Amino acid sequence: MLRHSATLAWRGLTKTVHSTEALLDVTLQPVIFLLLFVYVFGGAISGDTGTYLQYALPGVLVQTVIFASAVPARGLRTTSRPASSTASAACRSPGPRRCSAPSADLVRYVTSGVIMLAFGFLLGFRASGGVLGILGALGLVTVFAFALCWVFTALAMVVREPRSVQGIGALVILPLSFGSNVFVPTAMLPGWLQAFVEVNPVSKVADAARGLLTGGAVAAPTTAALLASAVVVAVFGPLAVTLYRKRT
Repeated sequence: MLRHSATLAWRGLTKTVHSTEALLDVTLQPVIFLLLFVYVFGGAISGDTGTYLQYALPGVLVQTVIFASAVPARGLRTTSRPASSTASAACRSPGPRRCSAPSADLVRYVTSGVIMLAFGFLLGFRASGGVLGILGALGLVTVFAFALCWVFTALAMVVREPRSVQGIGALVILPLSFGSNVFVPTAMLPGWLQAFVEVNPVSKVADAARGLLTGGAVAAPTTAALLASAVVVAVFGPLAVTLYRKRT
């Protein structure tokens, strides 16, 4: 399984490097997300874009990898390969004969995160947590994205049409990302929504990323985020592999 996963990962990374669309998805999309949210919502929420940048960048970092974890899963509905079931079920791609493994996805997530942070620094973001805080935040959001990948992999095995994976995935992603404190502090939200935001694991990941990057509570939200990631992998990992074996 490890040998097959490594092979699939190398193939996925090679195709990403030689694909203009894939490179834009990794490099340009994080920058667009950051610019739009900071300069469209910054003044209305925090009064000025500089203050909002400090709040929003960790959250947008989380949102970016969440979206990235869902898009490649639709390729599983059109791809087959002589590889380990675990390696193949974890192999996500944008189309037939194109394959990547979790390690390739992890590289893309980290690359997107690094680009976003670098651009954020150019805009004026300051990471008071230092280098260790930056590495910790990148590691945490990558772990959470990896966990979500198994959810969308299982989903890809259930839907009938490949093009339906991304649409149904959006029904999962949008409530998780926008029904959180990624963009707006919990206290500014309606009371009925605050209850969901408080238990939303995305909020815990965003809180932990903010704590690591800009100071604040770290231990409690990080523990909650890692626990949620472990539960998701424990439930959807075996489910995805089982569904893959039944359908291929």
